[in-house]
Amino acid sequence: MHASSISKPASPAGAHQLPNESRECGLSRVCRYRLLCARQQPHSRLGHTGLFDTLESLERLRIESAGAGLDIDQACAPAALDLSGGGRILVFSVAVVTSGVPVTWAARSETPGVCLLTDLSDASVDRITERIGRLRRAGDVVILSIHWGPNWGFEIPEEHTRFAHGLIDQAGVSIVHGHSSHHPIAIEVYRNRLILYGCGDFLNDYEGISGYEEFLDDLTLMYFASVDLRSGNLLGLDMVPLKLQRFQLVHTSGKTPTCCWKR
Repeated sequence: MHASSISKPASPAGAHQLPNESRECGLSRVCRYRLLCARQQPHSRLGHTGLFDTLESLERLRIESAGAGLDIDQACAPAALDLSGGGRILVFSVAVVTSGVPVTWAARSETPGVCLLTDLSDASVDRITERIGRLRRAGDVVILSIHWGPNWGFEIPEEHTRFAHGLIDQAGVSIVHGHSSHHPIAIEVYRNRLILYGCGDFLNDYEGISGYEEFLDDLTLMYFASVDLRSGNLLGLDMVPLKLQRFQLVHTSGKTPTCCWKR
């Protein structure tokens, strides 16, 4: 799910504030979030103040986060979810400039921001591989969440495929979790590892905006992947289609998913 901080007007001058703690706790309790991958919204809408407030809120609610931080080390550090049988799920999160995230939002040694890639080169794969190698332990499963590419369109750039394959070949990533497109796009199973090139928005506030009907952006998917904890390989993937209707998610009719799968 693409989640971002909810903001509301606080003054005629256009200042904003994040929701109060009771709203945050209510949202967390209903959705039972365990992890949030930050990409751009808190930073873009509210600047560093919004980023600080978002990170503080997540820490208070005991929700793990990845992809943004007070400096480059925190922004690029993974979220670690302990598994009951031992081992962990390590979730690394990055944004790419091709998604519209500007270089000025990148976290640096003494500057807060997001973990940003300026390209999808072999050197970028090497840096991520080195980072994962330093932190990975036996029994860990690695997910790389990446915000890349345009908001609309079904075409998968060749560099996305090459980069995703490199993450699996060199870094041993089990799931490449791509997002930016407002609608679901292609899925690939490569060497028994899952690549979601664009999951689409799970819930957004774009309903009623015309001109994008061909992308079926009122349809959304829930993804349930099963991974072998010993090998890191994909065991299965269940997808549940839902429909955005009046800013809520409802079950689709029997006819709706078919047109989506034919794409």
